[in-house]
Amino acid sequence: MTFLEIAAHRRALSRPIVHEAFTELVATAFLLIAVVGSGIMAEKLCSGNVGLTLLANAIATGGALVALILAFGPQSGAHMNPVVTLAAAATEGLRWHAVPDHIAAQIIAAILGVWLAHVMFDLPVWQVSQHVHTGLPQWVAEVVATFGLPTVIWGCRAHKEPVTAFAVGAYITGAYWFTASTSFANPAVTIGRALTDTFADSSGRCAGFHCGANDRSFPGLTAFAPVRCKNGDPGSGSGGRNRIEDASDYARRRGGGCGDLQ
Repeated sequence: MTFLEIAAHRRALSRPIVHEAFTELVATAFLLIAVVGSGIMAEKLCSGNVGLTLLANAIATGGALVALILAFGPQSGAHMNPVVTLAAAATEGLRWHAVPDHIAAQIIAAILGVWLAHVMFDLPVWQVSQHVHTGLPQWVAEVVATFGLPTVIWGCRAHKEPVTAFAVGAYITGAYWFTASTSFANPAVTIGRALTDTFADSSGRCAGFHCGANDRSFPGLTAFAPVRCKNGDPGSGSGGRNRIEDASDYARRRGGGCGDLQ
């Protein structure tokens, strides 16, 4: 460990817990605004083309992740993900007694972010997802997505810090497409997305399922031991709908989900 890494580690352990938790709240809320808001916008503009909608949703989420990690990483680590927060504590990048505050802030922020996205697009604030997604492919996809995230972080540690932010954004953008679940990899995001019936939703049953899958992936996170507060959360996995087929059904149910912005 270099002198700079030691200094960053000490700063991470000395930051006020309340300051870190508030930063996590703001960062996670913006992440959910990006995930849900971009899904709503893409659905309105893509004329029922589900593939194009998912592509727009993925690019917007990946871009937002890069910006959020760069902006909030120095303040709290920009975890935006309970799994990453637990991994950071396990690798001594975060004090254990700060973990409950971080996780509570992330979950609250995820819900607030979804509600703010609804307000921006003139939708009912209170919604519950009407889709249920489950099965072995979803479990495998979430384990792969969550395990791949620290692999990316670990591989980028040899480079300068901004590289990690861009690598994480690129990974999540790609994971939208190469996983059957569109890469949730984040219990807080999953809970938030259970409270929207838009393109980026996940059902309440699915929320519990994906949180379980994320927790199962936690041993992979700690085994790699790559997560430091300064690396941020890349991960918050986010993604369009759980399956492209489900998205098609959703678009048909909503009459194509297209048309001009009102």
